[in-house]
Amino acid sequence: MTTADGDAGGSSPAIRASDRDRDAVVQRVQEAFAEGRLDDTEFDERMRAALTARTQAELDVLAADLPAATSGAGSAPAIARRGPGRFAIALKSSVRRAGRWRVPERYTTVVYKGGGWFDLRAAELSGPVTTFVAVAYKSRVTILVPPGVRVEMTGFGVTQGLADDEDPGYRLPVDAPVIHVRGLAYKGTIEISTRPPERPAVRR
Repeated sequence: MTTADGDAGGSSPAIRASDRDRDAVVQRVQEAFAEGRLDDTEFDERMRAALTARTQAELDVLAADLPAATSGAGSAPAIARRGPGRFAIALKSSVRRAGRWRVPERYTTVVYKGGGWFDLRAAELSGPVTTFVAVAYKSRVTILVPPGVRVEMTGFGVTQGLADDEDPGYRLPVDAPVIHVRGLAYKGTIEISTRPPERPAVRR
């Protein structure tokens, strides 16, 4: 089929995928894996393909047999509406958020063969309940939460290491803010702590 202003080849060029397009498909793959729709090998293959896809057609193939997102078939539904503040991806690299930053009510990070460090101790939580979705594929993701925040965890590969002098959840007031961590670690670790782990000095 030729287009009105087509070139000599006759077929229109493939549409390049944007970061938002990739993020939306990564989220669908992650949710499908958590629901048991994909096995380990399929998850590995589709995650790599989604993170490195160059065209929309490549992404469409990866999500063709997965349930549609809440908004339907659009390329970037509500998940990407507020831009990079709601999603973070690290592909064989690391992602770090610390200091004063605003955490949306739902925040998602996917770390593939890398590291993730999210310090919420000085962060501003957008609501009384914050859902933090973390996927660690052969990676380590550390989430630091401030004292006085109730932490709830679901998923697998998630560990919680509270400091000995911190109040456990049952001592917190009923209206204490809640951070709900939905973790998915494949050959990796997702750790929630109120105190940063000891790390070797960087300066010499």
